[in-house]
Amino acid sequence: MQIDTASARVLRPIVRVPATVAFNAETTAHVGSPLRGRIAAIPARLGASIKAGETLLVIDSPDLGESQADLLLKRSAAEAAAPPVELARLLWDRTRQLYEKSQAIALSEVQQREAEFKIASAQQRLAQAAATAAENRLLALGMPRARIDALINTGTIDPTLAIVSPIDATVVQREATLGELVGPDRDALLVLADTRTVWVLAEVPEARLTEIALGAAAKIVLQTPAVPSSATPTPEPRRLEGTVSYLSPLVNPTTRTAQVRIELAGSNLAPGMFVETEIELAAASTTPVVAVPESAIQTVDGNPAIFVPVTGEPNTFAPRAVTLGSPVGGLVPVLSGLSEGERFVTKGSFILKAELGKSGAAHQH
Repeated sequence: MQIDTASARVLRPIVRVPATVAFNAETTAHVGSPLRGRIAAIPARLGASIKAGETLLVIDSPDLGESQADLLLKRSAAEAAAPPVELARLLWDRTRQLYEKSQAIALSEVQQREAEFKIASAQQRLAQAAATAAENRLLALGMPRARIDALINTGTIDPTLAIVSPIDATVVQREATLGELVGPDRDALLVLADTRTVWVLAEVPEARLTEIALGAAAKIVLQTPAVPSSATPTPEPRRLEGTVSYLSPLVNPTTRTAQVRIELAGSNLAPGMFVETEIELAAASTTPVVAVPESAIQTVDGNPAIFVPVTGEPNTFAPRAVTLGSPVGGLVPVLSGLSEGERFVTKGSFILKAELGKSGAAHQH
C-alpha cells in the first residue's frame, strides 16, 4: 500500500509509437584484421568487458614478417647511402677550393664533382624515403611504435600482431575462430559496444513530427507479464526515462514515418527488442491540473473512484467518486473529486476494492 499527496502539474500531451532498441552506433566498433594471417590467440571472450588498449586478437602473419624485413633492408640501404654522400661532398669541396685558389684544375672537374654530390644526395633521400614508407606501413598495419623501435634496434623479426580494443566496451559479437585464416576483406571479426547507453529508434507519423523537439522527454513502456491468477490484476507497465537526441530529416515514403532517436542510459534493454515509446509533445496548455497515476483509479459501482484515508480512523480507506480527463503518459487528470494537498492511495487500491467487494457480498448474504 502506498499513499501520496495530490499535486497539480502541467500534463504534456504525448504520442505513443512502436520502437526498436539498438546499440549506440557512436560507441560501437567493428574490429577486423588489417593484414592476412592466422588467428593465434583470442583473449577476448564473448560478453567480456574490455578496456581501451586491451588485446582482442593475436594474428600470426607472414605478410607482417615480410614488411618488417622490408623495413630492415630499406634502413640498411639508407645507412649505406650516407658514406658516398659524405665522400662526394669532400671531393666537391676540395676541387672547388683548388679551382678558387689557383685554378689548378678545370672548371668542368668542379662541376662534375658537384653533380656527383647531388646525385649521391638524391639517392640518399630516396633511400630514406623508402625506409620511412616501410616504417609507416608497419604503423598502418597496427604495429606499435615501441615494437618498431625494438625491431630497428635488435633486427629480430616477430610476425605476430596484437589487435587491441579502440574503446572501453563489451564484446557483443565474435566471428573469429582459433587458427582461422583472416584478412582485410572480413568486415568484422569482433563487434564491440558500450552497453551503458542504448538507442531506442521510434517511428513517428509525419503529422506529429513538428510537435517533437530535441531534448524532449520520452518514456520507454515495458509491459509487465501478468500473474496467471484471476484474483491478481495485471501489474502496471514499467516506464523508463529517456531523451530525444535526434530527429531524422527524412520521411519513409512507404510508412510516412520518420525515425526519432531516444537515448537511454542505465537500462538492461537488449538491442533488437521491440518496445512502445511515449514521446512528449509541445504542451497545448500550461495550466497545472491535479493528476494521479493510472494505478490509483478503480471502478466502483460502475464509476471511476479513488481511495482516500478516512479521517479519525487509522488504516481505513473509503472510495471517492472522481471525474477524469484523458490519460497522459501514465497520469490521469482529476477534474473533480480530489483537491491538491489531499492524500490518496496510489498503489494497492485494487486490494481495497477487493475487500470492499467482499464486505458488500457478506452484507448481502
